[in-house]
Amino acid sequence: MIGRIKTVGVLTSGGDAPGMNAALRAVTRSAIYNGFKVKGIYRGYRGLVEDEIVDFEAKDVSGIIHRGGTILRTARCKEFRTPEGRKKAYENMQKQGIDALVVIGGDGTLTGAWQFAREFDVPIVGLPGTIDNDLNGTDHTIGYDTALNTIMWCVDRIRDTANSHERLFFIEVMGRDAGFLALNGAIAGGAEAAIIPEISIENDQLAQLIENGFRTTKRSSIVLVAESPVTGGAMGLAERVRNEYPQYDVRVTILGHLQRGGSPTAQDRILASRMGEAAIDALVEGQRNVMIGDDDEQMVYVPFSKALSSDNKKTIDRHLLDTLSHLAI
Repeated sequence: MIGRIKTVGVLTSGGDAPGMNAALRAVTRSAIYNGFKVKGIYRGYRGLVEDEIVDFEAKDVSGIIHRGGTILRTARCKEFRTPEGRKKAYENMQKQGIDALVVIGGDGTLTGAWQFAREFDVPIVGLPGTIDNDLNGTDHTIGYDTALNTIMWCVDRIRDTANSHERLFFIEVMGRDAGFLALNGAIAGGAEAAIIPEISIENDQLAQLIENGFRTTKRSSIVLVAESPVTGGAMGLAERVRNEYPQYDVRVTILGHLQRGGSPTAQDRILASRMGEAAIDALVEGQRNVMIGDDDEQMVYVPFSKALSSDNKKTIDRHLLDTLSHLAI
């Protein structure tokens, strides 16, 4: 495979995640070390369709390992979802002499890569860049640790106000289909509960929380809520409390895009660096249509079909629910 591949293209797509720049740095420098040329593709798949492609050298990724966001920027691209758009993207790859792609993003990004690879027989390796930590085949995704630390930082500060006013605070965090941020953020922040989509489909978590009674050893109660429509979101839950349990003084904080920004933690920088290097190793070894995963501290190759499987969806550790419950008495 190394004899066939001369130029590697790299892009970031979907929602940005802290550590994407560290991954870009690792992919670029590892590729150059292995004798490849590198092309940076701006604005994700849109840049591939619109030919926003430039040569990348080692100096182009200097001084970026600590920066949040992505220097290649990112965008949604409806055109890439069409056969005509993907054909145009492939023609631009050929024009630019790109033989293989490394794509960094979440499930939408990898889904697009998988379809593109099957249609045009392009070697593609994916890196899991998403704060939601919801991709199969990897213990951690790039950006998750930083987002979790940001949530903890915010909860620590909100608690000061919650304690002063003896209020119930719902803090909404990201995680439309996965409760990793809400659950682990609740444990790290010393919250009373986490309302997550995985459990909302089984029971009414708000009613259960009220019936069990809030913590009596402190003056406030903090509950982390995943933004999923399955949970109702923080605003929906607060409205329910006002209507069904008017004795509680409830407030809502929605962290929103605060969770995406900021300098990546050491853990995310190391993970992104290792995954970026592993992506080039995968191409050298002739791998294709795989995502780089973190399996018990080891870099592994995860087929796109497994990483994106809806039948074997990544699950939360339910023992953590017990931990949160036991520590909230």
